[in-house]
Amino acid sequence: MRHKVYPDAKSALEGVLADGMMIMAGGFGLCGIPENLIAAIRDLGAKNLTCVSNNCGVDDFGLGILLANGQIKKMLSSYVGENKLFEKLYLAGELELEFNPQGTLAERIRAGGAGIPGFYTKTGYGTIIAEGKPTREFNGEHYVLETGLVADLSIIKAWKADKEGNLVYRKTARNFNPMMATAGKVTIAEVEELVEIGELDADTIHTPGIYVDRIVVSTGAEKRIEKVTTRKREEVK
Repeated sequence: MRHKVYPDAKSALEGVLADGMMIMAGGFGLCGIPENLIAAIRDLGAKNLTCVSNNCGVDDFGLGILLANGQIKKMLSSYVGENKLFEKLYLAGELELEFNPQGTLAERIRAGGAGIPGFYTKTGYGTIIAEGKPTREFNGEHYVLETGLVADLSIIKAWKADKEGNLVYRKTARNFNPMMATAGKVTIAEVEELVEIGELDADTIHTPGIYVDRIVVSTGAEKRIEKVTTRKREEVK
C-alpha cells in the first residue's frame, strides 16, 4: 500500500507544486478551506497560478493571501464579492477572471472528475457568460456548451480521513471539496482527524481513498467566519 500521510503541508506539496499550474481549492467561502496547504503554497512561492474555487477568500485569508502575494494570475470563480484586492486587480487588468454561475462551476468540476469533456446547460444562454461558446437547441430550448475542468492539483479539506485517504466531510465543508477531489491529477487532502484504516464506517465515506494521493493533518486552523451575524437573545419571562 502506498504511504499517503505526510508530516506537514510543505512536504505534502513537494514534487507536485509548480509555477503556471491550475489548482482547485475546496471550500465554500471560508468554510472547509485547506488553510495549511494554502499557507504552504504562499511560503513555497509558486507563481502564475490559475485557481479554481468558489471564491478567492478575503483580503488576508484563504486564497486571498496568494492573491496578495502576486501568485495568482487567473481565477475561475462563481463569487468574488468579499475581496477588495480582487476587485482592484481585476479592474486594473492585472488579474484574469473566468466568471461562472455557481451551479455551472460545480458541474464543470464534477464533469472533469467523471471524464466528461463537456455538457450543455440553459444557465447563461443569451448573456455575457455564453459569449464565444457553442450553443444548441434541444426540444425548443436553447443551451450553451460548457467544458469539464481538470486541475493539475486539487487541495481539499475534510473532517476525517483514514490512512488510505477515505474522507468524511462535515456539513457545509462538503461543498466543492468532494468533486474537486475527483478532478485533480493529484489530490492532497488536509484533514482535521486521521484514523486507522477500517475505523471509518464505510457508509459514511464521501470520497473514496482512490482519489486521494496525499494526506496532511491540519494544525492551527482559524476557521474564520466572513461576516458574523447575530441576533439579540430574547429574554425569557
